[in-house]
Amino acid sequence: MPPTPHSVDGLLLIDKPSGPTSHDVVARIRRHFRMKKVGHGGTLDPMATGLLVILLGRGTKLSNFVMGTDKIYEGTFRLGLSTSTQDAEGDVVQESDAAAVTEEQVLLEMKKWLGDIMQTPPMVSAIKKDGVPLYKLARKGITVEREPRLIHIYSFDLLAFHSPDVDFRLACTKGTYVRTICSDLGDALHCGAYLSALRRTRSGDFSIEDAVTLDEALEMKPEELAARVVSPARAHAANRGLA
Repeated sequence: MPPTPHSVDGLLLIDKPSGPTSHDVVARIRRHFRMKKVGHGGTLDPMATGLLVILLGRGTKLSNFVMGTDKIYEGTFRLGLSTSTQDAEGDVVQESDAAAVTEEQVLLEMKKWLGDIMQTPPMVSAIKKDGVPLYKLARKGITVEREPRLIHIYSFDLLAFHSPDVDFRLACTKGTYVRTICSDLGDALHCGAYLSALRRTRSGDFSIEDAVTLDEALEMKPEELAARVVSPARAHAANRGLA
């Protein structure tokens, strides 16, 4: 008997486009395939693209497992500007001349971020304060104290320097706010910076190379969808020891 969407359990690797939220992607897949249980294994900001692990059926039970894996990102930050959201979605709050900042200075500062770091989450985030997401408070102009969190940066590599833009690759633990790292790095260079582009290329042992676009997924027949889904057992085997 051929599979139906309701009988599919596991993980679907989606190459998220820029624009929709992670929740939007989940909602479109749930609605299109008429599935009751659909979730995701780690939020990507609307602006960001790349690997979004979609959890289907009994695969939703793997949420904490998938979210706990290490991540790899590639992106670009722009020197000389600071924004209210630390990325291109926000309003410019400060502008400085970054023309004197050299590639060597950026490299030196990037090396300082390797290892264990206590990171203070940004106000524009989904973290909740007394049950209310911080980004909702931020929209009202309210700023509250946030507890720093321990993260680990495995590598922070400069891919290209074309001032004021810097292309990079970052490998890190779960819960790392890449835009905050870029903003803090800009502050350390005394010119400010914001994240202008971000793409997640890896989550645990899952790679963007094995993902399908959202449009491709929504054009699949049930049997085609089932063939792309990673079973819960395979997911555990693939990511054993990486979480």
